[in-house]
Amino acid sequence: MTAIKHALQRDIFTPNDERLLSIVNVCKAGKKKKNCFLCATVTTERPVQVNVVKVKKSDKGDFYKRQIAWALRDLAVVDAKDAIKENPEFDLHFEKIYKWVASSTAEKNAFISCIWKLNQRYLRKKIDFVNVSSQLLEELPKVTEESVPSGENQSVTGGDEETVDEYQELNAREEQDIEIMMEGCEYAISNAEAFAEKLSRELQVLDGANIQSIMASEKQVNILMKLLDEALKEVDQIELKLSSYEEMLQSVKEQMDQISESNHLIHLSNTNNVKLLSEIEFLVNHMDLAKGHIKALQEGDLASSRGIEACTNAADALLQCMNVALRPGHDMLYAVKQQQQRFGDLREQFARRLASHLNNVFVQQGHDQSSTLAQHSIELTLPNHHPFHRDLLRYAKLMEWLKSTDYGKYEGLTKNYMDYLSRLYEREIKDFFEVAKIKMTGTTKESKKFATLPRKESAVKQETESLHGSSGKLTGSTSSLNKLSVQSSGSRRSQSSSLLDMGNMSASDLDVADRTKFDKIFEQVLSELEPLCLAEQDFISKFFKLQQHQNIPGTMTETEELDGGMLSRQYSSGVLPSISSEKDMIRQMMIKIFRCIEPELNNLIALGDKIDSFNSLYMLVKMSHHVWTAQNVDPASFLSTTLGNVLVTVKRNFDKCISNQIRQMEEVKISKKSKVGILPFVAEFEEFAGLAESIFKNAERRGDLDKAYIKLIRGVFVNVEKVANESQKTPRDVVMMENFHHIFATLSRLKISCLEAEKKEAKQKYTDHLQSYVIYSLGQPLEKLNHFFEGVEARVAQGIREEEVSYQLAFNKQELRKVIKEYPGKEVKKGLDNLYKKVDKHLCEEENLLQVVWHSMQDEFIRQYKHFEGLIARCYPGSGVTMEFTIQDILDYCSSIAQSH
Repeated sequence: MTAIKHALQRDIFTPNDERLLSIVNVCKAGKKKKNCFLCATVTTERPVQVNVVKVKKSDKGDFYKRQIAWALRDLAVVDAKDAIKENPEFDLHFEKIYKWVASSTAEKNAFISCIWKLNQRYLRKKIDFVNVSSQLLEELPKVTEESVPSGENQSVTGGDEETVDEYQELNAREEQDIEIMMEGCEYAISNAEAFAEKLSRELQVLDGANIQSIMASEKQVNILMKLLDEALKEVDQIELKLSSYEEMLQSVKEQMDQISESNHLIHLSNTNNVKLLSEIEFLVNHMDLAKGHIKALQEGDLASSRGIEACTNAADALLQCMNVALRPGHDMLYAVKQQQQRFGDLREQFARRLASHLNNVFVQQGHDQSSTLAQHSIELTLPNHHPFHRDLLRYAKLMEWLKSTDYGKYEGLTKNYMDYLSRLYEREIKDFFEVAKIKMTGTTKESKKFATLPRKESAVKQETESLHGSSGKLTGSTSSLNKLSVQSSGSRRSQSSSLLDMGNMSASDLDVADRTKFDKIFEQVLSELEPLCLAEQDFISKFFKLQQHQNIPGTMTETEELDGGMLSRQYSSGVLPSISSEKDMIRQMMIKIFRCIEPELNNLIALGDKIDSFNSLYMLVKMSHHVWTAQNVDPASFLSTTLGNVLVTVKRNFDKCISNQIRQMEEVKISKKSKVGILPFVAEFEEFAGLAESIFKNAERRGDLDKAYIKLIRGVFVNVEKVANESQKTPRDVVMMENFHHIFATLSRLKISCLEAEKKEAKQKYTDHLQSYVIYSLGQPLEKLNHFFEGVEARVAQGIREEEVSYQLAFNKQELRKVIKEYPGKEVKKGLDNLYKKVDKHLCEEENLLQVVWHSMQDEFIRQYKHFEGLIARCYPGSGVTMEFTIQDILDYCSSIAQSH
């Protein structure tokens, strides 16, 4: 056991600065026998800590390892099981009960005695020793050397510290001596019993020698005994002194314990005071509002920049105080509750004062802007709201504060702003559109009262106003007033001749001037509205702290938007709206504020369409460009949505304009007494295409125009053919030839890429009908001669050889000469002259195709002449029969006829 104790001290406890005082070999009761050691140890450093350590032999080797340790102060009960009979079992009550069985009763008693002494010396606490012999607890255990090993006996006996501290490690010299001794007895390693027996014999020899030496000197023994008696007396005196010292130290220990407890309480009090001071400093630093801030919230000037800045800083400070994250228990303090109540009162008071002031600012702005409407009423410009926005943006941070602290007042301000501004913008925009309509029609506000009078009365008024220089404003492609009252846009051409007496300008010049003026006015209207809406939307976003970008918001009903229903739903729950719902709020506010823009734009578009249906082309291009620009900025903005809705109306008007033109083509009626010439809708298509190409140059909506071109050109083709079939005065081929020539010339000049196929088709139709008309008109100018040669060709076709035809009775040379004599040159020239006059009556002067047709007839006549000559040469060879006029004569006849006319 001594060797084990030495090994444990060296390997386990010395590295941890502990001393092993007692050891017992145990196993757990009632379980499989797995031996381990319970060790009683103390630390070598002050204060001393006493532990009970369980040490177990490792499964992987012969070394021991520390398994678990309990502090002796945690030991409550030591149960020895039986105080009379020897019993190796005992229990230790820590946090739970541990049952052990010692290898021997002596080891158990020694271990329990050591624990009792350690408790008395270091702990002075109440540990219950149950079923333990009183002798074992009062004096040193009296154990024979045979029952307990000597080293172990020494470790557990003795009542002073020298006994407890008996164990000492071997010094270097002792270890060297033992090694020399073991080298002399090599078998000591293999046979420990023989080695121990030898040492015992040597010890007996030495003891005998010592005893003999002592007995040899009796005198010295007596002296020694006397000295021993004196020493015993001295020991008794020392023990008495030590006992008195121990009693004194015991009282000192109690006092030191009291001082230690007192120091602990003082330290605990200081710690609590520091924590209390920290909590108080936290509350004071975070929940104390400066007097200057309180004064600013209660009395600050909200009209001046300095006052607004002071109020903003005070509001931010108040919000920080109110939003401070209190620690657990703070909200139960009366002072904290009182301060929070005070902050709430300040917030309510300032929010009420801020809302009242801003409402007054909104009202005042409406009055200020109304005073500037008069100067804008004569100009096509909208009032500038930038100064008002600039003044209000000073309150943006306060509005953000109000939004986060009082949703109700924030919502009320939002509604009031929409109400005031919607009325203000409605007046401004309506006056603005009124000026635009006046400039478009060229009328004054007074003249608008009689714009719907009957045509004759309106004409009288128009002549009256012309004295004041306004008649030029009333003209478009037809009279604007007449158009507004009695004419549709489709009757523009039929009335153009009645306008020529209103000045020196032609109808087309008046059309161009009016359309250009309309285009400029419409562009100016859109250019004024766009920055106005964008500026207001940007201001709303900044002033009311709403996000206006990112993804596209969902759709809502107009009723909910205009009535502010969404605002109420968002704030009634006290939850800040999300980004998408904030974008909805911006759109709703813009719709409420600018609710009159879309109806006014639609009215203006309807007016422009009534003035001239071709104005829809200008409006489509301008509106498309502005919609494209607005969508690039923000596709979900109010401006983009509104202009997109209006663009749909403009596109419908454009489609309606195209449909009206096609309908007019179908309704065209031609005179039965006069020649047709170029049809009105063909000329209108030329005008439309020329105007559209100039308007849609580099436009975004070119595809719409190309589709309209296809519809119109197909309508033109179908209705030209329809009119040609119905024509009685003018031959069908002439109508087709002249009109398709005009269409071909128009498409060639304008170079419209989408109509290349139609251009080729028009050219082909023109060529086909020109040839048809020439053949039809020219007919058979040498009728009898033509009948004669048709008979000749019939005989040849029957199988008669060409050179034998002259032997036929009806087709001999004499019959040929008789027929030729009937067509002298003079008769031929007369026939051609009559033909020229007939063609001249059929063709119109506008298209100037007379010479083209005459030249084609000349070529056709020459072709027939050559055909007759060829037949004569083949069927009557060597007869010497020829025509009485030559090709040159034909050329001369045609030339002289053309020149004479």
